[in-house]
Amino acid sequence: MIVADLHLEKASWFAARGQMLPPHDSLATLSAVAALVEATGAREVWCLGDNFHDSDGATRLLGDARATLARLTDMLDWVWITGNHDEKLPDIVGGRIVEEADLGGIVLRHHADPADHRPELSGHLHPKYGGAARGRRVTRPCFVEGVTKLILPSFGALTGGMAATHPEIVRCIGAIVAIHVPAGDRLVRFAA
Repeated sequence: MIVADLHLEKASWFAARGQMLPPHDSLATLSAVAALVEATGAREVWCLGDNFHDSDGATRLLGDARATLARLTDMLDWVWITGNHDEKLPDIVGGRIVEEADLGGIVLRHHADPADHRPELSGHLHPKYGGAARGRRVTRPCFVEGVTKLILPSFGALTGGMAATHPEIVRCIGAIVAIHVPAGDRLVRFAA
């Protein structure tokens, strides 16, 4: 299973700077990971960077969230790919820590590399797709597919996003082939 941009302990990062947010984002995110592991039977989890919102986030992870993470990293082959928010992860997070990986000829990294033409999965940009529904603007996290690249949505419970067609996404992956929006247990494909 591959996820991107968990941004664990984002609420505590904001709280330390005077912006109080409910402190449940890490547990919500890790509970969602655990539920998906259970639903899919995944034995490996690859996290594509920005796993914690900052390099000290792991030390702030407490209680049920820390216990959930420990349980997951103990029972699974868990690999952390570092990102720009968490370039140095402490050993207390469990699992393996790498800068990027090659998984059967597919490069896994945090930020898409437009100069690398190998097949690639990345995160970082938090793509979202929007449209009108019942007179309201609705946006949802999405996957953006290029010819050889796929940018994953943020999996974190407390993250924003940018439009799937944003120029930075296009710069990173080249021409957009399709946008895939999760809808329950399926993906809805929108051709570019």
